[in-house]
Amino acid sequence: MWGGWVTGGKAEARANERAAGEVVKVLAPICADRFMHHANVSKNLDELNKIDSWRRESFVEKGGWATLPGSDSAPSGVARACAEILGKKV
Repeated sequence: MWGGWVTGGKAEARANERAAGEVVKVLAPICADRFMHHANVSKNLDELNKIDSWRRESFVEKGGWATLPGSDSAPSGVARACAEILGKKV
C-alpha cells in the first residue's frame, strides 16, 4: 500500500476473503436447517451437546450437513458456523 493505493493482488485477496465470509453466512443456516430436519435430530442434538465445542465442527462435517449436494466436502468455515448456530439450540 502506498499513498492510499492497494496492489491488485491485495485487493483480490481482500475480495476473496469477503466473498468466502458471505458464502459462510448464506450456507451455515442451510446446514443447520438440514441438521434439524434429519430423521435422527433428537439423537444428533444430544450427541452434539455432549461434544466439546471445539469438536462440533468435525461432527457436523462428518454428518454431511455442511456439504452441498454434488460436492465432496463442505466449503471452508461452513461447518464451524453451522455448529455455532446449532450450539445455541442445545
